[in-house]
Amino acid sequence: MLDVHPPHDPLHGWRDFLIHLFTITIGLLIALSLEGAVEWQHHRHLVHDAEASMTGEIKSNADGVAESLNDLHKEQESLKHDVIVLNGVIKTGKMPEHASMEIMFHIHTFDALSWTTAQTTGALAYMPYDRAEEFADIYKAQDELSASEQAAARDAAVALAPFLNEDPSEPPVTSAQATGMKEKIETLQGQLLIVDSFMKSLDGHYKKFLAAHPG
Repeated sequence: MLDVHPPHDPLHGWRDFLIHLFTITIGLLIALSLEGAVEWQHHRHLVHDAEASMTGEIKSNADGVAESLNDLHKEQESLKHDVIVLNGVIKTGKMPEHASMEIMFHIHTFDALSWTTAQTTGALAYMPYDRAEEFADIYKAQDELSASEQAAARDAAVALAPFLNEDPSEPPVTSAQATGMKEKIETLQGQLLIVDSFMKSLDGHYKKFLAAHPG
């Protein structure tokens, strides 16, 4: 807050008035400059902290991509095996001896707290546009992957549904049941291809960012 006080002594003519006005103007300019410098320094620290936090978060997320891709590929291989088993049931009308099936899917979360904080504090508004865009592209890729994984989780639940109320006293799965189960699993396989694509795209974003910011 800036305070402007009236003169303590009476003014005598235009000369005193102009000197007083000039003094007030100089004082205001100095005060505004100091206030602007303090605010600029605050914004600078805000941006620095946000960039450091997001960079650390991205590095941490990037470290888990290889393992996530490995898990995803195992899940895809398991589904391929399930389809082979079901094809056998469809052809023969009975479950192959010692055959087993497994439907699994894990959602791989990637942190975004630093990004959310940077948006909340307004730090992004004080960043150079190209740097803010760089971070935005990465976190957008994370959101796209998350959405595709949520869809895959739904498809996995649908594919698992026929196994939830299995009755050991009932006969093994029929050809008709196997056909329906196969369709559900193939839907999940298609969704996992989308997940795989988004995850590889995110991995590319991470590698590009870390190569440009090795520190």
